[in-house]
Amino acid sequence: MTPSKRLFDLVCALLLVVVLVPLMLCIAALILLADGRPVLHRSERMAAPGRGFVMLKFRTMRHAECDSGVTGGDKDGRITRSGRFLRPLRLDELPQLWNVLRGDMSFVGPRPPMRDYVERYPALYARVLRARPGITGLGTLVVLRMEARLLRAARSAAETDAIYCRACLPRKAALDLRYQARRSLRYDMMLMVRTVLKLYPEFRFRLFRLRRGLRHLAMQAVAVRGWSGRAQRVVPDCLTRARAASAATGRAADTVFRRRAVPLARQGGSLRRVRETG
Repeated sequence: MTPSKRLFDLVCALLLVVVLVPLMLCIAALILLADGRPVLHRSERMAAPGRGFVMLKFRTMRHAECDSGVTGGDKDGRITRSGRFLRPLRLDELPQLWNVLRGDMSFVGPRPPMRDYVERYPALYARVLRARPGITGLGTLVVLRMEARLLRAARSAAETDAIYCRACLPRKAALDLRYQARRSLRYDMMLMVRTVLKLYPEFRFRLFRLRRGLRHLAMQAVAVRGWSGRAQRVVPDCLTRARAASAATGRAADTVFRRRAVPLARQGGSLRRVRETG
C-alpha cells in the first residue's frame, strides 16, 4: 500500500467515524433491544497468506454451533430481525472502519477471505492478497448481487460452498486481479462512489434531478440576460478576444473561436427559437 492511499484511508475513516457515531450507536441499540447480545460479530479473516486478523461486523445472524463458510444460501434462515434491515444496506459493515484505522483493511480492495479458502486455494490468494483487503472493491461491486442470487438457491452448507467456489470465487478473484493492475487513488474514489450509488439508488436519482435542475436554471439565466438577441454582437467580440488569446499563448485563433464563439452562437439561436415559439 502506498503512503498516499494509507493517508487517504486514515482521513476518510476518521471523518466517517465522527459523522457516523450516532448512527452506529442507534444500530447497536436496535440490535441489543431486538436480538440481544452480542452486538458485534467477530470473524477471522486473512490479510495475507499466513496472516489473519479479526474483522468486525454488527451481528445480523443467530448463533450456530458449527458456523463456517460464506454467508448466504442455507444461512438465510438465521438472519435476525434487525439483520433484515441492515444487511441490504450494508450497514452491518460499519464497524470495519475500526479495521481500516488499525491498518488491517483498506476502503477499496479484495474482500478479506476466510482461512479455509486461503488454505484450499493458496496459489490464487497469494496473488489476490497482494493488495490489502477492503470494505468494497471491483469484485464486490460487480459480483455482489449475482452472488446473492446464486447462493439463494442453496439448501445446505455443502451446496452453498460448491456454488460459491464454482461460480462466485473465480470471477471475484479475476476482478480483484484486474483492480490490482489499474489501482490508483482516483480509481479507488470512483469505486467508492459507485458502491454508494449501487447500494442506495435514490442518491443516483437525486443527482440526476440536481443536474437537470442546474441545467434548467442556467438556461433561464442566459435567456433572461438576452443572449439570443446579442449573439451577432457577441460573436465578433469573441473573435477579437480569441485572436488576442492566440497571440499570447501561441494557439490558433480559429481553434479558440470554435471553442468559444460557435457554441455561443448555437446557444443563442436555440434560445431565440424557444422565445418565438413560447
